[in-house]
Amino acid sequence: MPKGLKRALSALLITVFLYSLIGFLIVPGIALRVVNQQLANYASVPATLARVQLNPFSLELSLWGLRIGDSGEEQLSFRRLYANLQSDSLWTGALHLSEVQLDGARIEVLFAKDGTLNLTQLFKLPASEPQPESASGEPFPLRIDGIRLHENALRFQDLRPSEPVEFAYDKLDLELHNLSTLAGDNAQMTLAASGPNGAQIDWRGQISLTPITSSGSLSVSDGHLRTFWPYVRDAVPLVLKDGQVDVSADYHLDLSDGTALQLSKLKLQLAPFAIDDPAGKPLVRLQRLDVDDSTLDLAKQQVVIGQVRSQGLEAWAAREADGQLDWQKLFAKPASAQPAAAEQAEPEGSDEGKPWQVLLQDVQLRDYKAHLADRVPEQDVAVEVGPLNLDLKNFDSLGDKPFDLRLDTGLGKQGKLQASGDVQLSPTSARLKVTTEDIDLRLAQAYLSPFIRLELRSGMLGSDLDVQLKSTEPLALSVTGNARIDQLHTLDTLRERDFVRWKQVRVNGLDYRHGESLAIERVELDQPYARFVINENLSTNVSELIVPQPAAAGDKVEGGKPLAIHIGGVAINDGSANFADFSLTPSFATAIQQMNGRIGVLDNQKPQAASVDIKGKVDRYAPMSIKGKLTPFDPLNSLDIATSFKNVELTTITPYSGKFAGYRIRKGRLNLDLHYRIEQGQLNAENKVLVENLQLGEKVDSPDAVDLPIRLAVALLKDTQGRIAIELPVQGDLNNPQFSVMPIVWQTLRNLVLRAAQAPFKFVAGLVSGGGDTDLSTVPFDAGSADLDADARQALDTLAKALQERPALRLEVEGQSAAKADGPLLAEQRLQREFQDTWYKVLQRRGDKVPASADELEVGEDEQAALLEGIYRTRLKQQPPAEWAELDAQQRTQNMRQAVLDSWAQSKLLLRQLAQQRAAAIKAYLVEQGKLDDERVYLIDVNLGEPESNGRVLTPLHLDSE
Repeated sequence: MPKGLKRALSALLITVFLYSLIGFLIVPGIALRVVNQQLANYASVPATLARVQLNPFSLELSLWGLRIGDSGEEQLSFRRLYANLQSDSLWTGALHLSEVQLDGARIEVLFAKDGTLNLTQLFKLPASEPQPESASGEPFPLRIDGIRLHENALRFQDLRPSEPVEFAYDKLDLELHNLSTLAGDNAQMTLAASGPNGAQIDWRGQISLTPITSSGSLSVSDGHLRTFWPYVRDAVPLVLKDGQVDVSADYHLDLSDGTALQLSKLKLQLAPFAIDDPAGKPLVRLQRLDVDDSTLDLAKQQVVIGQVRSQGLEAWAAREADGQLDWQKLFAKPASAQPAAAEQAEPEGSDEGKPWQVLLQDVQLRDYKAHLADRVPEQDVAVEVGPLNLDLKNFDSLGDKPFDLRLDTGLGKQGKLQASGDVQLSPTSARLKVTTEDIDLRLAQAYLSPFIRLELRSGMLGSDLDVQLKSTEPLALSVTGNARIDQLHTLDTLRERDFVRWKQVRVNGLDYRHGESLAIERVELDQPYARFVINENLSTNVSELIVPQPAAAGDKVEGGKPLAIHIGGVAINDGSANFADFSLTPSFATAIQQMNGRIGVLDNQKPQAASVDIKGKVDRYAPMSIKGKLTPFDPLNSLDIATSFKNVELTTITPYSGKFAGYRIRKGRLNLDLHYRIEQGQLNAENKVLVENLQLGEKVDSPDAVDLPIRLAVALLKDTQGRIAIELPVQGDLNNPQFSVMPIVWQTLRNLVLRAAQAPFKFVAGLVSGGGDTDLSTVPFDAGSADLDADARQALDTLAKALQERPALRLEVEGQSAAKADGPLLAEQRLQREFQDTWYKVLQRRGDKVPASADELEVGEDEQAALLEGIYRTRLKQQPPAEWAELDAQQRTQNMRQAVLDSWAQSKLLLRQLAQQRAAAIKAYLVEQGKLDDERVYLIDVNLGEPESNGRVLTPLHLDSE
């Protein structure tokens, strides 16, 4: 071998040896020492690097065991960092790494209470010299064929919120392929992260550094909202009880010209979710929320939500006594923070930008419930809404396009509400079909109480309406359709008596135009009832129900066009009314039943009079009618009404005859024909009175009685047929405040009686007839009963046949009762009715379904015992004696029961009512079974007598003729 070649080979071997010695041993050792020295100089916490490994031939570098932080509490560390530099970096002009690996990295991101980040405190770096800006804006050329992060971990803690935020990922893997800062190069990326308490994150896609763009898919599953909720709670005082979310989407990010972000195939699932207020009161409970097929475009500021499905939300809200919503108070900012917030909201030079657009294409909410409360009224109002189902389609937050709405919900215990149609936000308009059923009107009680002393015991609203809203400024609203109110029952709270009630009121053909007109084709009332009472002080039950309202300072009545009202007609079916006058002694009361009829067209824009045609019965048998025409909106302009009462039992108005005439009425029937005509305020009235078979009873001391020979006048006024016929014409100007109808009527009557007293008279007595061997003069009744037994019916059958053979005879029925025999049984019956009535009211207040009448209720012994003490206090107007408190419950109950029974056993009113019922039962049997005309059977004033030796009570019968 040539000597020169040997020297060259020896030099090459020495060079390789030295290169290897330096590369494998010297350089790593020096580098490790330098690194640890620098870490010791600049690190503020213990920091070491365990080993440096270099392969000078393959250019592979590995760093082992970096630890920054106290032992066992390292804040930054890794097990191994590996990089492989490629030699082509020397001639390609770009740093080329074939592979970079990071294994076993651990990093802690900690924010202290004052906002300090731990990573910024790890090193004490010297101040750097300002560097001149590079003329070229090109990034450093770098190509990495592959980056792999394996078995890494992250721990995050933030002490700044009121409650620390902490989570960790103990498995974080990342792979990047072909990462480059060269223009046009894209890297493939895969990221997977999971932890014991954190969400599972999966990220796949492409990323480019020049320009910065990225696209791919990102999903977060099993995300616990509790982890990040302290950030929310510090802004809004809401307590998270439960919450888990899953999110996934495809994305495209481009930062080359501003920030362009697009999300597609966005999916979100929230299940379950629950929040409370700071006091622990529940606010929201949600079973599930699914959002699918959604997109977001940051540049367009547009969010399109394709599909929303949600189920089982339950929410609570209340209006507090100060008028604010409890939710409103939760979101209200402290007064001290408002100015600062206002300053942040409007930075200098900021302009109002384009609003975000949110599109909801298909929303379905199912089985929602809302618990609403209003504490502003004196009595709290609670409303339960649900189950609520809501569908929305094509909703646009810009509001310039209509969207479809469909609502189906329960309201209260048994109410239902449905609404469907289209709504537009800007300009505000809507076309909805609204249907309601069994809406409990008692919800309005708390709002009515400050104005009227009336209790809504029951009432159900139903409707089928078309609602059209064209604008809100000015309000252009129209409502058409039908409505009804079922089972309305109102109670006079002052006297605990029924005031107005009906079975059903139907409003058909409703057409309301806000501020313009109200048109109704027809109003139908089924079984309406009203009570009118004149009190002892001559006030009425209607006037005393109104609660006086203080006059508000500055109240101003604004004039305007009156609302045009048109009602096509009013129909009354099977109506009734009660009238009572407690200013009389004894008190007077009567009833009108079987009231049927109609009222014609009512229109406040036309002077046309409305027709009236109403018929009914007074006290069951006496027919009454009202016919004619009137203008209800201007009654003094035109009126022509004829009222007729036929065969009214005069015993009904005994209290009036006692007060004004000084005598009770023992027998008689009244026929009234009243014809009142008004034209332009001029009254022309004709009053015709026909009294048949009038007989006066005992004298009554009354300071209001007229000083006239009443008995003589009655006898003189009777014609040969026993009738009194009186005509009382009245004329006058109703516009004259000095003109009054009733004084003229009474003066005319007085003059007529005086003239009659100066004329001759003839008194005709009737004949009495019996019926064979059977005693027909009395009808026996069992004690406490108004039922006819077999013997009584047989006697009445015989009597009916005798009266049919003698058509000129008239029968007088004198109802009778006896305190000794009837009193105890009447008291027991009265107590049972009181139990039924009281229990009926309790069920109504609780909102339970009740029968049409309290008589249909069965009250158990337990309920009776609970109700008895209240009945005792009400009836006897006193508390139970104190010594009864020492008795056992059964004996105390028995004492109270006996005291109540003893009180009612002596009630003259109950005895009188029983006597009237017995007389009515006899008349009903003779009319309905005996086929007698009701005009031939008279009910005379009842009597209190003594029972027979067998305990039965006899009701006397009297015969009379024309």
